Amino acid sequence: MRKVLTFFAALIFFSLSSFSQVRKIPAEVTTSFEKQYPTAKDVEYKDALTSVQVHFKMDDAKMVAKYNSKGEWKETEKEWSYDKLSPEIIDGFQKSKYADDWKVKETAVINSSGGFERYRIKVEKSDVQKKYLFFSKEGRLMREAVAL
Repeated sequence: MRKVLTFFAALIFFSLSSFSQVRKIPAEVTTSFEKQYPTAKDVEYKDALTSVQVHFKMDDAKMVAKYNSKGEWKETEKEWSYDKLSPEIIDGFQKSKYADDWKVKETAVINSSGGFERYRIKVEKSDVQKKYLFFSKEGRLMREAVAL
């Protein structure tokens, strides 16, 4: 009986803690975001403990801006179309080992705080095999990462 009560107490504790927000979004983040993107619509803040992601729409594009807890902007991802990528990036992808058997699922343009721009292509071979490919403006594959 004691094990059952302990189980239910733990279940209630974890259920309640999963619904509560860990902390309030820092005012520095909201101020920085509003200053940087004054025309943003459908703004939603998501706390990732060490950073804050701000999901929003601007000019009919879905975007995600990332800030640290002090309100310093790190990068912004903008949903993009594969067809809109530059010929250099498309050529770089077509020369990669992923061009033949992998399908392009989504693309994004990522602008970083250092003025650095890169392009992310999510490719998928199966439900389990998924990757993010990061390209430079020149179309060079810079890195790849496992996608979930």
